[in-house]
Amino acid sequence: MSVPPTRRYIYPTPRARSNIHTPRSWLIESVPRLWALWAASRPSQLALIGLLYALGVGMATTGPPIVTAAFTPRLTRPLLLGGVAVLAVAVTVHYANEYADADTDALADRTPFSGGSGALVETELPASFLRRATIGAGVLAVTLLAVGAFGPLSPTAVVLAATILVAGVAYSLPPVALVRRGLGEPVNMALGGLLLPVYGVAVVAPPTPSAAAVVVPFTLVVGCNLLAVHWPDRVADERVGKRTLAVRWRPIRLRRAYATLAVVAALSTVVLWHGELLPPVVTTAHLTAVPFLLWGWRTLTRKRSPLPAVAAMVVLAVALTAGWWWVGV
Repeated sequence: MSVPPTRRYIYPTPRARSNIHTPRSWLIESVPRLWALWAASRPSQLALIGLLYALGVGMATTGPPIVTAAFTPRLTRPLLLGGVAVLAVAVTVHYANEYADADTDALADRTPFSGGSGALVETELPASFLRRATIGAGVLAVTLLAVGAFGPLSPTAVVLAATILVAGVAYSLPPVALVRRGLGEPVNMALGGLLLPVYGVAVVAPPTPSAAAVVVPFTLVVGCNLLAVHWPDRVADERVGKRTLAVRWRPIRLRRAYATLAVVAALSTVVLWHGELLPPVVTTAHLTAVPFLLWGWRTLTRKRSPLPAVAAMVVLAVALTAGWWWVGV
């Protein structure tokens, strides 16, 4: 896995020492490296990735047309190894992103959903620390996938996880750095919204094209989330040459793109329902995102916080996971 050479990184202002000691501040000052590894892994996003993995497994429990054969849910070696492997892949991708965006994140005014984890800023560790962490996590992820390829995991699952790993690292790191070329949003949509749930299906049963089709509405909602999340970072991103859509497009165009994604998500849900690919319970689950998507459209480019669009994605992920497991089990 290729990583750029170590960069000399200078923070604009030193981290202020607080007289108020909290468990968080104690950890940052006492075990800065462990704290940085934990924070840069983005635990909340790892939880969402675990949920999307469970979504794929739940889809597999419903049998055809999502998979080619019936699947009885139980705790198996493929299920456990598949979950651990995808988390290792996710940690690698997150470390790579935090390392590549060290300059951007130091300039950004963070929100709970944007501007990075702040792991390097808070601990004052050099960016090279996360460069080494990226390599270590990547070696672990590749090792787990290699073990899975010789037994527990299907070839389809290994290929999907390897694709997520390679494209996820290429999203941030040179020489590709897709996010700096205006390609970050569609790549992120495809990896998190489409491939990740299908990977969960592939771990336990052979997926069909229908497995990808039924998560298209969710993938489009992930796109709405990305437009909103990148908006607060646009000034910092532009200063370091990161060409996200929030940097390249005017606010009116971003709002139109958001609306288009939301409308197409709704229309594709109806089409999939009429095509009998989406069970009624799962179709109804898509309605949970509607109020949050409307709220997100009203606030996009007008307020800094991407909370409404983030909520739309998370609420929909929870509802879909519950819906598919309800149908299958």
